[in-house]
Amino acid sequence: MKNIFKKILELKLRFLAKAILNKYKPEVVAITGSVGKTSTKEAIYTVLASAFNCRRNQKNYNNEIGIPLTIIGAEAGGKNPFKWFGVFIKAAGLLIKKDNNYPKILVLEMGADRVGDIKYLTSFVPVKVGVITTIAPVHLEFFGTLEMIAKEKGMLIQNLAKDGYAVLNYDDKLVQPMRERTKAKVITFGNLPQADVSASDIAISHDVSYKDVSTIQGISFKVVYQGKTVPVLLPKVLGRHLVPTALAAIAVGIIYNLNLHNIVAALKNFQPPLGRMRIIPGIKNTLIIDDTYNSSPLAVRQALYQLSQINLNSHHKKYAVLGDMLELGVIAEQAHQEIGEAVVEYGIDYLITVGEISRDTVRGAIKKGMSKDHCFNFPNSLEAGKFLQQRINEGDLLLIKGSQGMRMEKAVKELMAEPQKAAELLVRQDKEWVR
Repeated sequence: MKNIFKKILELKLRFLAKAILNKYKPEVVAITGSVGKTSTKEAIYTVLASAFNCRRNQKNYNNEIGIPLTIIGAEAGGKNPFKWFGVFIKAAGLLIKKDNNYPKILVLEMGADRVGDIKYLTSFVPVKVGVITTIAPVHLEFFGTLEMIAKEKGMLIQNLAKDGYAVLNYDDKLVQPMRERTKAKVITFGNLPQADVSASDIAISHDVSYKDVSTIQGISFKVVYQGKTVPVLLPKVLGRHLVPTALAAIAVGIIYNLNLHNIVAALKNFQPPLGRMRIIPGIKNTLIIDDTYNSSPLAVRQALYQLSQINLNSHHKKYAVLGDMLELGVIAEQAHQEIGEAVVEYGIDYLITVGEISRDTVRGAIKKGMSKDHCFNFPNSLEAGKFLQQRINEGDLLLIKGSQGMRMEKAVKELMAEPQKAAELLVRQDKEWVR
């Protein structure tokens, strides 16, 4: 019965969303990929909103329910039929009477958990600009191989019109060849100099005061486009892997004829979404890198690399607090062991894991040479957080990351200096999550 109701709801929302798109004809910038979708969506929105009336999807509204809700401009009704009735009334109002303030551009993140998801979304959402970030082993239990993931994500650009644009990650060997799958114009981005929009001289702040988080300088680099070089500063962005996110946003800004200097100025207002490499002050004058939104092998490696690049005094320690990476299918054991090995390779001092699968992460770290006394495993994130309260010392640095189902933000809440700000600073603080 529940599935029948959901299917009926999907069909109604699709019908209304399609009708609204036909009436208002906003241009759609759609983003997909295995990792980096939300950060890229936020960066693109930051750039375009500086010059246009834009809307982007909020929360996890990137699926067959969330995309129509974003087009309508409404929130999900949950289990309340009256709230869903309100959604339908709002949609009907948009169709009956023209809203002159309806967005000119919709920036939509499109998720794909299974084969056919992107095809379904693009069947009623006409995409003008399709952006593909990175292909990585996420949802492998449903796709089977990386190539199948790439095939599904590539559906976003396959049906673009000739006057559309495909914005592709040149650094990704599975994304770069997708240019052959589209008749649209192609613009590439990436750290490699062969990309149309590339980065050079990437610098990450090492001058961090652990008593004043505001002194973090962020990331700087130079963007190179058609022979022009412009310096870029991303204040409060901690994560070298977010540079391609900014490059994708610059590429989209260029497509919309924005001045390169204006694009760069707009990006100073970009902050990663909650739970994506956010810096949060911790108890005992520690610092937390909150990357708790979700997890995958590639994303963990990127976060660990960033952790390794921050200099600490010799008596301060680095902690990797890692929850299970879910939905990896047959590669789960190997992937977790390899992450354990990476923890050692990147010189992290302590490994704290959460979940049964993450015991393999511990095994991988010990096999690589980490002392058993520096590895700990807990059944849930709350216990890990309480353990770390007693363990950490002033000036220590903690990376906290795990798949959504592991609820690693609970560990952050146990360790943050101002837990009363959890609703403002942490992911999954809505009523349906907090319990």
